[in-house]
Amino acid sequence: MLSRKSQDALNGWLKVAEPIALKLSGKNEADWQEVREAYMDGLDQLFPAPTGVSYATVELGGVSTMLVTPENYSEDRALFYIHGGGYVHGGVKGYRGLAGRYATMLRSRVYLPDYRQAPEHRYPTPIEDTFSAYRALIDTGVAPGSLMLSGDSAGGAMVVTIMRKARDAGFALPVASVAISPWANLTHSGSSATERDGIDPLVSTAFLDELASRFLAGTLPTDPDASPVFADVRNLSPTLIQIGENEVMLSDAIRLASHLGENRVRTSLEVWPGMFHVWHLLAGILPEADQALRNAVRFYEDALALEAVRST
Repeated sequence: MLSRKSQDALNGWLKVAEPIALKLSGKNEADWQEVREAYMDGLDQLFPAPTGVSYATVELGGVSTMLVTPENYSEDRALFYIHGGGYVHGGVKGYRGLAGRYATMLRSRVYLPDYRQAPEHRYPTPIEDTFSAYRALIDTGVAPGSLMLSGDSAGGAMVVTIMRKARDAGFALPVASVAISPWANLTHSGSSATERDGIDPLVSTAFLDELASRFLAGTLPTDPDASPVFADVRNLSPTLIQIGENEVMLSDAIRLASHLGENRVRTSLEVWPGMFHVWHLLAGILPEADQALRNAVRFYEDALALEAVRST
């Protein structure tokens, strides 16, 4: 049972997300960029930036990127964060609150690429933009032993995809990654896509089907870059997956964790009873969001400490 304050925040999120559902159903005549900007403005008002954090825009590999800098940070740390939105309706402005808290807790700069999205820029453009920004960050001289990777929803799936692409291209992998509510299987074949449908207030299976059709544009949903449960995940970095028990994505997040573990990737899985899609955005309001972020930070800190020992 959510507190009144948490429920009000969730209700506010549902309200600002309503134009997205109307756009997908053809009942909103605004163009997609207007819909995205309104949604990001709404999230930014609901989940504002914390104090003591600055925000700037930089370019990484030709991709506009939000740079988040806390007052106190370690020069040698960097977190690359991939926002969600089903490859269609996300954006970096709505993540100033979450990214700012991440930055403060990790004492690290955070980089969020503002990748192009469908339906104007369909598969594989969002993934290619994100990988271009990741490569460019590596090229700035960030040490692999201090680079961390995270993302939510579609961005949570891209956490795995970007590591795979970095591995295959010979680029450094992060010291560890955290995938939040990953949209890991665009076939939606997991049992929770049926059993949890209608329980999570934010995401339904029909909604995901609509997003997938706009993103994939004829590409098979089993493509490993779109659905990492079907990908070769060998030799990836230690990964923490956090998923809400109420999510329609639950079964496929568990499948992703199993797939990683079976391929000798050190994997941790957290299933949070009663939680909804990307509840982390309510950090500072919802205790479970604060705890999930603390767990993610602890996972990174342990990985950083182990890497420091190995390098001595």
